[in-house]
Amino acid sequence: MNSSASAYSSRAPQETPNRFLTYFPGLCHLMNDTAQGSLAALLPLFMTLYGLNYEKAAAIMFANTALASVAQPLFGYLADKRSTHLFIPLGMVIAGCSIAALGFVDSYMALLFFSMMAGIGSAIFHPEAARWVNRISGPQKGRAMGYFSVGGNGGFAVGPILAGIAYIVGPHGLIIFAVLTVSMALIYLVMAPRHRQASVASTNAQRLADASAVNDWKSFFRLFVIIAARSINFAVLNTFIPIYWITHLQQSTASGNFALSVFFFLGTVVTLLGGILSDKIGFVKVIRYCYILLVPIMIAFTTSNYYWLSMVLLIPLSVGVFAQYSPIVVLGQQYLAKSIGFASGITLGLGITLGGMVAPLVGKAADIYGLQTAWLCLNVVCVVALLFSYLIKDTSAPTVK
Repeated sequence: MNSSASAYSSRAPQETPNRFLTYFPGLCHLMNDTAQGSLAALLPLFMTLYGLNYEKAAAIMFANTALASVAQPLFGYLADKRSTHLFIPLGMVIAGCSIAALGFVDSYMALLFFSMMAGIGSAIFHPEAARWVNRISGPQKGRAMGYFSVGGNGGFAVGPILAGIAYIVGPHGLIIFAVLTVSMALIYLVMAPRHRQASVASTNAQRLADASAVNDWKSFFRLFVIIAARSINFAVLNTFIPIYWITHLQQSTASGNFALSVFFFLGTVVTLLGGILSDKIGFVKVIRYCYILLVPIMIAFTTSNYYWLSMVLLIPLSVGVFAQYSPIVVLGQQYLAKSIGFASGITLGLGITLGGMVAPLVGKAADIYGLQTAWLCLNVVCVVALLFSYLIKDTSAPTVK
């Protein structure tokens, strides 16, 4: 197996990407993850309406992620066999309409079902969308994946704000998510001819790239430990920041949702910077620096008892969690260069949903020992990821411009 930087770099088409198409996948990602990002902010509402404890609230996130965790690599595998661009609008619509349905149900089991369906919609969307970005991105894959990732993080930032509508006008206000995702799906379908033209334009170059591509499974398995670590950090923080703000820091529901939005708004900017920086200094260095930062910051954040300290710590915390996102996705695609859809299903799909499977365990521990004690597990996760960041290899020589 050729592991040199040039071998990895030569696999990707070096055409100049259409600038609009470079941004448009991020807009679709924004709309899809706005629906997904609203779920954590809705947990305090569901806890009040249905009398849920921490474990049952976290189980809603588990329902959102469990089946989707298996489905995303499967949809990625199917995308490698036969790319289906209609997965992109279909996934958005299923995710948005499922979140909207949460406002019209009257049982806990229905909450679990539609939370699961929202996760399935996301599972359908991500692998094909990531293949789309890889195909049109040209040589600056870190930057292009940064734009795409910014859309997703922006969605998780906007989602809690839109979820606030349910607290103001009632659960039926969640219909806004169906309206937004259906509208974006229609825009995508209008843009589909341009999407297909971009696909045709890159076909010959992509065939040449595929002919020399190899899968480096050993490196990918090591990267998967880091993928799992980021996923656990992301999911547990996403699930429990609003609840922690309300129950431990004695803040209002609005303050808890605001803290979650701040975390993701900061992450939106940091994600783009992480993608740009990875093109300059290398993907692995960005990931490693993130965990060098996260190890002390996570300890400080999970032991903080003060509102303003917790707010300030959200800044470096978002840097550590989000700056590594684009480098992880690009590395996964380059390690599995013959199976980009499958790699994307793991990094963009399973990499988001895997942590949701851990959230109920943290919730169970929180019911027994308290939330602050329960999420101290994140400190161990960060240390393990830091160690593995020294075992993965970079795939391209950094460029300084």
